[in-house]
Amino acid sequence: MEPEALIEQAHEARKEAYVPYSEYPVGAALETASGEVYRGFNVEIVNYSNSFHAEELAVMGAIRDGHTDFERVAVVSAEHDGVTPCGMCRQTFAEFCDDSFEIYTEDHGEIKEYTLGGLLPDAMKPGNLQDR
Repeated sequence: MEPEALIEQAHEARKEAYVPYSEYPVGAALETASGEVYRGFNVEIVNYSNSFHAEELAVMGAIRDGHTDFERVAVVSAEHDGVTPCGMCRQTFAEFCDDSFEIYTEDHGEIKEYTLGGLLPDAMKPGNLQDR
């Protein structure tokens, strides 16, 4: 899928966000290796630590359906401010993706592209545990 189409999918997901406290809706669209797209949105809980990130919901939906091989993700906010996955979500992607995994965001109408390795160099990977 082209980055623009994935960004649009993320914006559609963002519309479903539940963010009564921060009022900062985020959407994610995760493309699997087989071309399926899983969308996610953030869900805030009053204590924040029980909240869910858009990327988490997208990954969990894909895993629920048996997918663990991912090509790229788009993450957007209503602010169009170039939001990228947080460290926790980057580590989640590192569980399933190599350093070349593509991450797209939209910054005031401009699509920006990153790689997982660029945003999270030297990430802990499943192989780290096997090397013990």
